[in-house]
Amino acid sequence: MLHIIDDEEVVRDSLSWLAASRSIEARSYASGQQFLDSLDGTFDEQGDCVLLDVRMPDMNGIALFDQLVKRDLTARLPVIFLTGHGDVPMAVDSLKRGAFDFFEKPFNDNDLMDRVQQGLANSRQAGELAAVHARLATLSTREREVLDLILAGKMNKVVADKLGISMRTVEVHRAHIFDKMQVKTAVELAGLLK
Repeated sequence: MLHIIDDEEVVRDSLSWLAASRSIEARSYASGQQFLDSLDGTFDEQGDCVLLDVRMPDMNGIALFDQLVKRDLTARLPVIFLTGHGDVPMAVDSLKRGAFDFFEKPFNDNDLMDRVQQGLANSRQAGELAAVHARLATLSTREREVLDLILAGKMNKVVADKLGISMRTVEVHRAHIFDKMQVKTAVELAGLLK
């Protein structure tokens, strides 16, 4: 989902049309506060990206970006700044603090949409990584020990000997790990955690 935040309706409409030309679903917001109010902690599986105007009344783009940084959301919501009044120090500072990109108006439509697609892909990858970490967090301490030995290529018998447990217990832990991590094989598990 592309989130377009600009106080000018004509700009929002134009960017929405541009996104639709690339089959990118877009939502637009007239203010930074309206966007913040819409955040509910869920993200699009296909990724999210923010096109953010720097100069807006009330909450400007930099202030909104500061809120996203403070909430640690910039990996899931890559921010591309748009400005007609940008300066080099502002662009450098925002990029150092985690902005995805910075475009000055007028911009090349294709270049902007290429970066939006890259932002969506980065967001999607961040979401997949967060999901893996959430699943890892569900493992017990013993399951983590078994997991580490599985990833080291150890057979069940070796795992049992190293941990001082029965082979049957290792098999049960292994089944729980595969279930919690949503994989069917050790190879799939290793690929997920590489």
